[in-house]
Amino acid sequence: MTLGQGTESSLIVDIVFWVIAISSIVAALAVVQVRDLFRSAIFLIVSFMGVAGMFVLLRAEFLAIVQVLIYVGAISVLVLFAIMMTRDVGEGNPSNRLRIPAAIAAALFGAVAISVAVTTNWNTIEAAIASSAISAEAGERIGEVFSNSVPWIARLLLRDFVLAFEVSSVVLLAAIIGALALVRER
Repeated sequence: MTLGQGTESSLIVDIVFWVIAISSIVAALAVVQVRDLFRSAIFLIVSFMGVAGMFVLLRAEFLAIVQVLIYVGAISVLVLFAIMMTRDVGEGNPSNRLRIPAAIAAALFGAVAISVAVTTNWNTIEAAIASSAISAEAGERIGEVFSNSVPWIARLLLRDFVLAFEVSSVVLLAAIIGALALVRER
């Protein structure tokens, strides 16, 4: 069976989802709780990889590759480089008085996010076609976009939104030049 033919509800996909979800959550908690900055950055990489795994399960392979290239490849290396440039890596950050209010705020945000996810009426393409909200032809077109998203994203980036794509490349180039100027010896 291929991924687009009903394997989304198979047991192995459920197991993979829960393994990725739990490891991502544990890694994200470890990023905040571990006092060693280097280990915290390694847990951040694990968390980013978990997000990329979730994108693969959602059949958004392009976003998974971008997640790995940008966040795991560039941002994490930059964070590790900054940590290695600091003097006292082993000390870590001291705890402060805002730890408990931040935990309460995070718990409230998590509760609101879970309640919204549970109470939302998640419409699928099949349900929209069955209720005549969209035509069968529009449903086929939407399904075509989801099944082959890389050419659609490329067409959007290189034809419809080319100016924003080029501006983002100039901003990234400016960030690289700024980083080189900061690191350069005087």
